[in-house]
This record gives sequence, structure tokens and C-alpha cells, in this order.
Amino acid sequence: MTDPVFFAPSRRYTAGEVANLTGSTLVDSGLSDVSIEALAPANEGGENALVFVDGRRNFALMQALRAAAVLCPAEFAGKAPAGIAVLVHPRPQQAFAMVGRLLFPAAATPGPMTGETGISPHAHIDATAHVEAGAIIEAGAVIGPRAAIGSGTVIAPHAVIGPSSQIGRDGYVGPGASVQYALIGNRVIIHGGARIGQDGFGFVAGAKGPERVPQIGRVIIQDDVEIGSNTTVDRGAMSDTIIGQGTKIDNLVQIAHNVRIGRNCIIAGLSGISGSVTVGDNVTMGGGVGLADHLTIGSGAKLAARSGFMSNVPAGEIWGGYPAQPMAEAMREIAALRRLARTRKQGEGGNG
Repeated sequence: MTDPVFFAPSRRYTAGEVANLTGSTLVDSGLSDVSIEALAPANEGGENALVFVDGRRNFALMQALRAAAVLCPAEFAGKAPAGIAVLVHPRPQQAFAMVGRLLFPAAATPGPMTGETGISPHAHIDATAHVEAGAIIEAGAVIGPRAAIGSGTVIAPHAVIGPSSQIGRDGYVGPGASVQYALIGNRVIIHGGARIGQDGFGFVAGAKGPERVPQIGRVIIQDDVEIGSNTTVDRGAMSDTIIGQGTKIDNLVQIAHNVRIGRNCIIAGLSGISGSVTVGDNVTMGGGVGLADHLTIGSGAKLAARSGFMSNVPAGEIWGGYPAQPMAEAMREIAALRRLARTRKQGEGGNG
């Protein structure tokens, strides 16, 4: 039994074409016809493969490369073995990703799982729903009353779109995902198992225990957002939960009610954002970050992985630790604790 090929290249590219497409400089024009049909990490490479090398710690990889072509910064250009097309670019990884999207478009944007086009006869679409021509609704999907789906959007098998929810054009809702009480823009990707628009976690103390506070807000997701598998985005309590244009959210992230996330943020997996947090534009959160409720994270801030935040973070600052604080302070504290531990260990050894 042969291994299946999940991602076949769209076509063959030459080193010269890659140079033109990415704005790279091909060091040896005599290698412009070198064929590129695959992508690979630099430590593996392979015939017809494009690789990239970036960063001083990876410099040693250049001399042992086995590849058709390499994207690298100018200072690495003279170190590649003979016969490898060297493409000089100031941001090799960015150029490499661009080529990858061209070479393997199906890996960059999810498509139908069943190969169906149009509306499957095995989907359930309410008579009052509006599905634009060109949308794909796969078998087992459910489109509720008054919902709207834009042209070019794929609703995968067993995804559920709730009443009156709207999804723009050229988007994707993965298998088993659910979308309710939500307005979603164009080119939004929601991966399988994600939950959008369910109740926020709102309770008040009552005579017999916690009593629910009705959650009557919505979820607003702007254009070009991507939401990972099994991530949850709660609808607002009275105002809306909002995710700004271009933001990318990893798998297994919790976004609570009334959270407002700005544009072009990166939020890594296992992070949790509590209710009514405001996140500015271009914020980066490492994996496992936790934010207490009602915080404000300034634009351009960087939050280190596994950090716990209980106070606001000013714009542009780097914070980490538990509880989180400016990274320079956190590192000083860690260094001080290590010195203290070494001093104590030496003292105990001397007493022995």
C-alpha cells in the first residue's frame, strides 16, 4: 500500500520565477531554470526542494545543504554548495511562506472535504436562509433560519450555522464547528470543532446558588481572521465580543464574553482571555497565557508563554512571569532566586 499524497504541488516553478515573485536576487542567473516542486526544512532538503536558512545559529546548515534552491540573507549567499540556486532576500522565511502558498494552495486555504460543489442534497438549509451562488454547503451541514452564507464560503460536514448568523465571502467553517449569534466577515477561516457565539460565563450569587445572567450580545469577527480547532469565542453579555481584522488565533484558546481584540494579533494555543479584556492591535501572546478579567493590553505588547496577567500591560512592552511583570524585572528576579539557591546550596555543603 503506497502512502497517499495529501498535498501535490500546483505546478513546477523555476528559481527565476521564485526570484521574480518574491523580489529575491538570484545570485547566479545561470541557475534560473532550476526546477522547484517541493518545500523542505534546511536540514533535510531533497531533490527539487526549496529551503530557507535564516538566523546566525542556522548558518552552519548552508555548507551541507541538499536542495534545488535556498532563500537566505545576503551574508549567507557565498556558503551554499555549487549547483544550488541561491535566492537572497532580507526576510527569507516570509518569502518561503509566499512560495509555499503558491505551490500548495490547498494547504493554505481549506477546501471542501467531500469534493462537493454547490449545496449538498444531504445538507439541511432552512427555507428562510440565504446562500449566495458559489457557496459550498457539504453533507450534514445545518444552516438555520435567516442565516446568510456568502459566495465562495465552504461550510464543512456537520458544521452548524445558527439562526440569523451571517458569514461573508470566501470563508471556511470546518467540520463539526458551530456558529451562532455571530456576524462574520470575508475570508474568515474557522477550523473544525470551534465554537463561536455560545453563552458567556455569566452568573451572580443567588439564594440557592449561582444564577445565570442572560447573555444577549453577539460575536463580531472581522475580515481575514483565522480561528483554530476547538477554540471557543463566547458571545457578549450585553455588548459584543469583537475580534479585529487579520487576527490569528491558535487551537484550544478560550475567549470570554465582551472581549475586544484588535487587528493583526497572534494568540497561541491554550491561552485564556477572561471577560471584558481589551487587547490592542498587533499584540502577540505565547502559548498558555492567562489574562484576568477587565484588563487592557496595549497595542504592540508581547506576552511571554505560560505567563499569568493580573494587571494592565502598556503598549509596546514585553511582559512575562507569574504573576506577569515587565520582562526585564522578571529576569532579574529569576537571576536573584538562582543566586540565592546557589548560595544556600554552598552553605549547606560547607556545613557538611
